[in-house]
Amino acid sequence: MSKILKFFFKLLRIAVLIYGILFAVFYYDLDGKFLYYIWEPLMIKRYDNMKRPDATAMPYSMKESVEDTSI
Repeated sequence: MSKILKFFFKLLRIAVLIYGILFAVFYYDLDGKFLYYIWEPLMIKRYDNMKRPDATAMPYSMKESVEDTSI
């Protein structure tokens, strides 16, 4: 019986620790601060440096013509 109680209290301590960590993340908005100060600058740096085709370099005659075919 004491092994079951020891296991239960150990499990309870782990659950309380996890709850405390999650509460601190929520209370201090650590996930939002992480996204704003760390993740967003990394993504801006990555996507601003991507090579993209220049849409203005294509001659106008090569663009698709828009015609009304519903008549």
